[in-house]
Amino acid sequence: MESQKIAPNRVVSLSYSLALTNGQIADEATSTEPLVFIHGIGQTLPEFDARIEGLGIGEGFSFTLTPEQGYGELDPRWVVEMDKSIFEGPDVPADILQLGAILPMQDQDGNPMDGKLVEIGDEMVKLDFNHPLAGESLHFTGKVESVREATADELDHGHVHGPGGHNH
Repeated sequence: MESQKIAPNRVVSLSYSLALTNGQIADEATSTEPLVFIHGIGQTLPEFDARIEGLGIGEGFSFTLTPEQGYGELDPRWVVEMDKSIFEGPDVPADILQLGAILPMQDQDGNPMDGKLVEIGDEMVKLDFNHPLAGESLHFTGKVESVREATADELDHGHVHGPGGHNH
């Protein structure tokens, strides 16, 4: 049945595993706790959408996305030195500066950005604002668990309601 195939504006449930080039599992969803999303509205990577479109319930998939198809290459412009004093003061936890820590920051317009602390100096710290998976090839394997038409409310709100989705 054509309605059982992945197509734009359909709610899709997937079980999958995402492995990096070194074999590390970066993310996974199980059949009991699947990834649930509305296909084709920008909730997943565009190339990911393209690779799963047309698959039906129970069908498996296995493909690799290059960094360009995923989260891009590492961009040295997104590695920024900041004055260490920004992270000092009575309202800042004393142990906030730990190598590898993800620090919530804001850009000049107040938009939230997470930076990974990659270097701590005497007066400066270095934060990496690249996506955590930038520069990585992404190896997806998985299975389509279910496909259904999105409701008008789901399309209007831009997210799935009910099991696996958002409850109002």
